[in-house]
Amino acid sequence: MANGTPCECDGDRSRSDRVIGWTTILTVVLLAAIAATVSYRHLHMLAVRHGESSWSAALLPLSVDGMILAASMALLSDSRRGKRGGLLPWSLLIIGSLASVGANVAVAEPSIIGRAVAAWPAFALIGGMEMAFRLVRCSVSRQRCTHTTNDVDHLMDPQTGACSRHEPSRRKLQREAWEWATQNRGPDGALPRSADLARRFHRSLRWARLVKAAGAAGTFAREPAG
Repeated sequence: MANGTPCECDGDRSRSDRVIGWTTILTVVLLAAIAATVSYRHLHMLAVRHGESSWSAALLPLSVDGMILAASMALLSDSRRGKRGGLLPWSLLIIGSLASVGANVAVAEPSIIGRAVAAWPAFALIGGMEMAFRLVRCSVSRQRCTHTTNDVDHLMDPQTGACSRHEPSRRKLQREAWEWATQNRGPDGALPRSADLARRFHRSLRWARLVKAAGAAGTFAREPAG
């Protein structure tokens, strides 16, 4: 709203995003727990079969799962910055996942179905993690768009009542645009064309139209200057 009160629609969207985010996180955590349990058991069995001592057989699965976890955290960190992740963490994740899948298949019942069942948890984990990374990247992209967009989501539409986020610098630009428009009226008192206003401030045509509509509705006059 004009006084800076957050939109109800923004609150609903924020709550929905949090629900989706937490649901995805909990799902990935559950998949990780299942995959780690299955993988640990199979890797331990494989190590014992091939002559490893009890303590080394107990530690070997942790090295594989630990590498997968470290690579996953690095990729998640990259996703939070809007990046897709570097070659090294992806390589380590793939290698660790292949090692886990290989161990699962090696100790599985020697049939297509048995091996598919044994390998499935690792594949499910990889797919779930990629969905989580995608969700984080989309969230970061949306936040960046909020701060960089030149369009109408930062400006109240007096016709619909849609509210803005009121970044001070953007609101100042909108006020300056309205002041320029009022100072450059035509001989008949008409405001400059929206196209001229948009060109002057390097913004979209719709942005200019909403600046004029908001100014005509007295939005900027009701707000404190600065």
